[in-house]
Amino acid sequence: MWMTQVKQMLLVDQKIELLAILKERFEKNMHRHPGVSWTDVSARLEASPEKLWSLKQMEETGGEPDVVVIGKADQIIFIDCAAESPKGRRRLCFDRQAHDDRKSYKPKDSAHDMANAMGVTILSEDQYRALQGTGDFDTKTSSWIETPAAIRKLGGALFTDRRYDHVFVYHNGASSYYASRGFRASLTI
Repeated sequence: MWMTQVKQMLLVDQKIELLAILKERFEKNMHRHPGVSWTDVSARLEASPEKLWSLKQMEETGGEPDVVVIGKADQIIFIDCAAESPKGRRRLCFDRQAHDDRKSYKPKDSAHDMANAMGVTILSEDQYRALQGTGDFDTKTSSWIETPAAIRKLGGALFTDRRYDHVFVYHNGASSYYASRGFRASLTI
């Protein structure tokens, strides 16, 4: 299981490698972040080196993080932009309570615990829809999203995907988990 995140810093060579990956992805996908310059993104990352560790976790688990403009263009928000739900973050129930409630066949972890350990947050429905506005994501997989407290209190959780050229939001028991369901994360710099 993922442990609670502690402040982590990258080694110099890890930082250089990660920044090169992020810059290349940023430049290839300008439609995701109109009006945002890599110079601004890089400066903010330099000012918040602990955020690089979280971005590395997003990258290593298959998220392919990139800047996506949501709302105000002055916010720098990295979101998982892999075509499908990140491979290293699948087969997870929704949260710790759901994990603890399972009597048998417990998943290795929960989406919330893993996100907390990585120092990121699970996408909201609005963030997920904004991401889908930049391309077609989760056409074969699905992703847990933040769930209203009233739904969670009754044992449910929300997930979403894209089918038939439409974004769908569904419900499931929070303790369920599937090979094709993971979570997408965001990180504000």
